[in-house]
Amino acid sequence: MAGLIKTALKLAFVALLANATWQIASVYWSHYKFIDAVHSTTQFRGNKSDAQLRERILELASQFDVPVDDDNLTVRVVDDHTVVDSAYTRRIELAPRFTYPWSFTVHTDSVRPPLELVDTPK
Repeated sequence: MAGLIKTALKLAFVALLANATWQIASVYWSHYKFIDAVHSTTQFRGNKSDAQLRERILELASQFDVPVDDDNLTVRVVDDHTVVDSAYTRRIELAPRFTYPWSFTVHTDSVRPPLELVDTPK
């Protein structure tokens, strides 16, 4: 009987660990997909204004379920660089009824390709 209880406790621990790993990995997956999308958007922004770019980044945040809003988003253009900075915190449920605040930062620095490298319709 003691062996059965010990095995059940080990399985419960493994299940909790697997759940925590899944919860953390899914939040990080969304975070990195968001960063990649922001980087692509800024690098290939074309003739979009800063306001249009900011709006698109906020759309991406909504799409990837990242809690970035207009108050914690900074978009700067320095020469041919577009720099995006933000930070946010997500509460991750590591175990049933146990959440932990996890902080994330977003920083991308994209360089626009020179105009002569951009394909134009002929």
